[in-house]
Amino acid sequence: MSDDSTINNRMMSELDFARTQLAIFFVVLLLAVDAINPVKIFLHVFPQIAPWHVAVLCVALTLYVFVSEMKDLLYFAVKLFFHSILSIFFKSVEVVGLGNIPSYGPVIFTSNHANQFVDGVSIMSTCRRKISYLVAEKSWNRRIIGDLAWAMGAVPVRRAQDSAKRGSGSIMLSREKNKEQPEDPSSDDATDDTSNGQKTVNTISVSGEGTKFQSELKPNDKIRVQNTSVGLKVLNIVSDTLIEVEDNSDLTDLPSDPLGFDILAHIDQKIVYAKVLDKLASGGTIGIFPEGGSHDRTDLLPLKVGVALISYSALEKDGINIPIIPVGLNYFRGHRFRGRLTVEYGRPVYIDPQTLSAFKEGGAEKRRVCNELLERISDAMRAVIVSTPDYETLLVIHTARRLFQQREQSASQKQDLSRRFAEGYKRLMLMTHGSPPQQWLDLQARILAYSHELSDLGIKDYQVQGLDRENSESDGDAVIRETRLSYHIVHLIFVLLIAAVPAVTLNLPVGLLARLWANQRRKKALAASKVKIHARDVMLSEKILLCIVLVPTLWCIYGMLMYFGTDMDGPTIALSIMSLPFFSYIGIVTAEAGVVDLKDIRPYLMRLFPSARRRLSALPETRRLLQSDLRRFVREIGPKLGNLYYEKDIDWKEIQADTRKQGQMHLSSPQRVAAVKGNAADVLSTTDSTDTDNKKDV
Repeated sequence: MSDDSTINNRMMSELDFARTQLAIFFVVLLLAVDAINPVKIFLHVFPQIAPWHVAVLCVALTLYVFVSEMKDLLYFAVKLFFHSILSIFFKSVEVVGLGNIPSYGPVIFTSNHANQFVDGVSIMSTCRRKISYLVAEKSWNRRIIGDLAWAMGAVPVRRAQDSAKRGSGSIMLSREKNKEQPEDPSSDDATDDTSNGQKTVNTISVSGEGTKFQSELKPNDKIRVQNTSVGLKVLNIVSDTLIEVEDNSDLTDLPSDPLGFDILAHIDQKIVYAKVLDKLASGGTIGIFPEGGSHDRTDLLPLKVGVALISYSALEKDGINIPIIPVGLNYFRGHRFRGRLTVEYGRPVYIDPQTLSAFKEGGAEKRRVCNELLERISDAMRAVIVSTPDYETLLVIHTARRLFQQREQSASQKQDLSRRFAEGYKRLMLMTHGSPPQQWLDLQARILAYSHELSDLGIKDYQVQGLDRENSESDGDAVIRETRLSYHIVHLIFVLLIAAVPAVTLNLPVGLLARLWANQRRKKALAASKVKIHARDVMLSEKILLCIVLVPTLWCIYGMLMYFGTDMDGPTIALSIMSLPFFSYIGIVTAEAGVVDLKDIRPYLMRLFPSARRRLSALPETRRLLQSDLRRFVREIGPKLGNLYYEKDIDWKEIQADTRKQGQMHLSSPQRVAAVKGNAADVLSTTDSTDTDNKKDV
């Protein structure tokens, strides 16, 4: 079942909320009227029982319930806390597809990982099921994060990249083929081609200079070549200067120069798998980020095999075909305060039971069915996000969607239209073998130029249509416009006056410190990562973590100042401290309203400058021509895109699978391998996304 309605982020249904309200009002009524107060009636009937007897019994029962249900109560408390955090840090959180989540039974949630710790919090706060996440041990050991992860029932996982160390010397790589190696029975990715304990693999010969392979490496360890994110499994250690590693199709081009390398020690995850399988067997749910780590790219990284192994192991061990629910986290200005978030739950993916026998065989068959499942999961995950090769293409897609749409749309409709443009772009690149028609190249350049012009002038696309009306307005319309301008100015002054005190005293100090801290953490994360572009995915998480510490600290400081610096009594001070969260939130809301007014006034202010006035006057005609040409191009190219153009309701998993298959048919051999691994969108890019200058906030 699918749920196409968009639901503003709420934790209880309307009926549950109504029941809760009625229960609270009824309890207050009982407490307010002595004649119907059940406790006082009971004490009146049995005068030998003192009130404190009842109080002690209630305290004991409360402690019993809390201890026996501690994990569930803690989870609910943390969920409620983060629900409040999201409402503060995001302007809107919209949820799509809640009807795709089974109401009971085991479930595996797989999500893109675009905003570090905020990702798990966003899913936990919008999902009705209780989720236990697999959390990196590195994060588990951090204060606050680890404590909250424990309260959420997370399972710590040790990752090889978290304990990576630099190897001695430098290395050179050269490919070899079809060498037989002894099989490691404990290896999950063994590829048996025979039944005599041997496996045939493609290998890479690694020769070193100044290396200490025999003392620093062990079989099944991995090495990661400098400036890459690919781990190469060590198969055979010949000497201190020569080893053989298993070839990895993600490493399409071997470096020609000697490079340094990192050592990733082999980690046995059998204990983690056992905990996860027990959780699923008891009807629980597990959350996994199969990309392995957070990043700020515009497409998925290759998925790790863990989610496939867990799913097949549950089917093999317990006979449970667990639904795998893809979750799309779509952020707009996600690294900034008061951004927007759309959480989309997709249709579940199931294992084909007929492939279980191939999984049990192990070796090459096991790897084949796991890779096929990963492809299906990857398709399902791309079906709930808007994936593009790079930031520039993403900017083009969002601008084209705003130009193309003819009326205001819901979050799910915007997602659908953006996804149609993104997939249409990929198919256009595939149909033309990476050489799109000049008509599209010209149109793309004009869309980018229009977007950059809006950014330079500091206005939004919706304001351009207002500029067009101003150029053709009558005298009466001019009076209305001047009235609106006066209203915006008065309203801006009013809200700024309201927001001044709480914003300056409560929000500004913490906000400035959080911004500086997040930027420092971003630089550190970028230096340590092999996959991040600008490491903006860590910024909002770091801001939230610092605010969780600094905001209560600031309130305590103000409380101490009131206690020692004023003659206010204790109840007044307590009431003042309890009122600080309310005033802080009022400051946020009113300041945001003031920013909106300032943006509405900006076009009028820009008209004071002659050069800006000319550019603003030209924008409506530029937009009109661009919109007309874009719609004409869509009408011309649309029929070639099939159901992307004709169908109203689309199965996006099928669309992603079709695009991937078309990519495998059109691409050359090295590219085809990358597409099979789930990076079709990266292959389609005409530029290396790691070199993209992300100057725009998309």
